[in-house]
Formats: sequence, structure tokens, C-alpha cells
Amino acid sequence: MAHAKTQQHPIGIYLLTWGLLFVLSTCSYLVDYFDIEGHLRWSLILLFMVLKAGLIVAVFMHMAWERLALIYAILVPPVLVLVFVSLMTLESDYTLFTRVHFFSAGF
Repeated sequence: MAHAKTQQHPIGIYLLTWGLLFVLSTCSYLVDYFDIEGHLRWSLILLFMVLKAGLIVAVFMHMAWERLALIYAILVPPVLVLVFVSLMTLESDYTLFTRVHFFSAGF
């Protein structure tokens, strides 16, 4: 009976990933512990969240070892959605500014 060859990844990669996830979670917790406020707080929390999600996708979902076409098919659409949401946010700020500027000019 022929045995199918499968790729085995060393356990060290998974242990390193667990360690990095623990460190990033600790950093996320420390943002609250040190009572960081404002935009810096949310920027740090989002940064740690994206880094943890990237590690999980790359290692535990085996995306680091997939073909480039599959990676692009999975990662590019969410990035484009973020770009479009950012553009819509900028446009909404501009629309609000113009409405406030022109509609309040007569008062």
C-alpha cells in the first residue's frame, strides 16, 4: 500500500506562534492596564489585533505555505474593503463640512 506524502511542519513554529500570540495579548492587556487614552489606545489595540489575526491566518490556517494566488484571493478583498471604507469616511467628513459651512452661512 502506497503512503501519501504529507508535509509536516516542525512543532517549534507552532510553539513560537503561541508565544507571540501570548506576548501580543499581554501587550493588548497592558494598553488597558496603563490607562492609555485617545487615538493611541485604539491604534495600539487595532495593531495588536491585526498582528494576532495575521499570525493565526499565516500559521494555523497554513496560509504561509499556500500558493501566492490563493493568498491574494483571500487577503486582497478585505484589504480593498478597508480602503473603500476609509475613502467613504473621508468623503463623509467632507460632506458634513460642506453642509455645515453652506447651511449655517445665512444664520
